[in-house]
Amino acid sequence: MSAFVWLTIMTALRILGRNRMRAGLTMLGIVIGVAAVIAMVSIGEGAKRAVQAQIATMGTNVIIIFPGVTSASGVRGSQGSAVTLTVSDALELKKRIPLLADTGWTRRDVMQIVYGNKNWNGPINGISPSYLTIRDWSFTSGGPFTQTDLDSAARVALIGQTIVENLFESGEEPVGAVIRIKNVPFRVIGVLAPKGQSAQGSDQDDVIFIPFSTAERKVFGTSFIGSVGAMFGSTEQVEDLPMAVEQIREVLRGRHRLQTEQNDDFTIRTQVDIGKVQEGTSETLTMMLFAIASVSLLVGGIGIMNILLVSVTERTREIGVRMAVGAKRRHIMMQFLIEAMTLSLVGGALGIVLGVAGAKLTTVIAGWPTIISGDVIVIAFFFSLVVGLFFGLYPANKAARLNPIEALRYE
Repeated sequence: MSAFVWLTIMTALRILGRNRMRAGLTMLGIVIGVAAVIAMVSIGEGAKRAVQAQIATMGTNVIIIFPGVTSASGVRGSQGSAVTLTVSDALELKKRIPLLADTGWTRRDVMQIVYGNKNWNGPINGISPSYLTIRDWSFTSGGPFTQTDLDSAARVALIGQTIVENLFESGEEPVGAVIRIKNVPFRVIGVLAPKGQSAQGSDQDDVIFIPFSTAERKVFGTSFIGSVGAMFGSTEQVEDLPMAVEQIREVLRGRHRLQTEQNDDFTIRTQVDIGKVQEGTSETLTMMLFAIASVSLLVGGIGIMNILLVSVTERTREIGVRMAVGAKRRHIMMQFLIEAMTLSLVGGALGIVLGVAGAKLTTVIAGWPTIISGDVIVIAFFFSLVVGLFFGLYPANKAARLNPIEALRYE
């Protein structure tokens, strides 16, 4: 850094120090702008990470097949509203598609569960044993039911944490207890590990799993034996999902005797598809928050330009004297640009501190997840400097173009 630039910076600091209140208020827009950008983007990134965590609770490389077709508006009938998928379909997919590590099926209904003098309305899911493996569901106590339980239509149940909290006393062991579903007794053999909310916002722990055959024969009843509400599959690698989806579509269309011109009578979604939709929403939110917060930086830049224009007017005679003793136009212009950059630099540094503190405070007070990115801090700080430079150019140019003679006569 040359001696001239250093002296110019020192002079700029000295001039700004003459009226600290005015300089502070001028920097306030930059401080708030940088802080808002960092805090808002941190909240958006935290929401994105939370969605990724929720998607992960679905299992690993999961494919979901629903009966019925998604309409043009994206709305599909409720699960089980169409009878187009069966247990035989799921078994055939496992047999004919080597890419599928496993397949499972489920059928769901909401019913009253009774234990002692307590009751709770919750979703009852009749499932195949493989469903738990595909969903990567572990246990806090007890364990899963087996293929033998499925074959014999055993009256056994697995319950989620929300069910435990609403039916059992604190500290009471649910495993071994007998609950009643539609007046049918079920022995609890396992308590599911908590998964929290799904990507759609539903409580995944408010659930009871029973063998599919038991649900079909003793709880739900059905007009179509073997019909399922949804089928699940999984692959060993995420890269295999697109090919597996195409093979599933081909097999199911063949089994359902659909002609070329006919639409699918089922809907296939993968974990990746669901994740992209949810992450896309989060990214849109993040960009919107970033854009809103950036407006504060522009307002701060306008404040800098305003105060420098006032400063040019106040220091017109001083500028004339400097030109009279040999200062070039570029020297005057650099002086005002450095003043603008100094305001932005200090404001940006204070904004970073305030933004990081605000993000952390949001997590503590509101419980929202926030992720503070170093890249966002650098971008916000750099943007603040660019704002200072851009809005400082006009006042600096105006000062540099003053006529020395007229400036000396200015009172």
